[in-house]
Amino acid sequence: MRYALALDLKNDPKLIEEYKAYHLNVWPEILSSLKLSGIREMEIYQVANRLLMIIETDPEFSFERKADLDRTKLKVVEWEALMDKYQDRLPFAKPDEKWVLMERIFKL
Repeated sequence: MRYALALDLKNDPKLIEEYKAYHLNVWPEILSSLKLSGIREMEIYQVANRLLMIIETDPEFSFERKADLDRTKLKVVEWEALMDKYQDRLPFAKPDEKWVLMERIFKL
């Protein structure tokens, strides 16, 4: 399956550059956790302070299962807390939601 998700970063050029720098050297435990959850590929794109993440997953992948796995991994919890310094929720996101799942409205 393919999913697209959106998130905003804090609108601060210095923080945006720091966020991008972290993603040049993502912690190995994070990469391992993503793969373990069933994510085969992930790309993040940026324009200004808006991010778009595209993930390709195994057929049995679920966001709920990934969230359950993430809660049990100390390094994932630490990474998410660190990334939270840079991230802004979209105005319409639920209180516990960072990345918001996007609806595909066109495919060629």
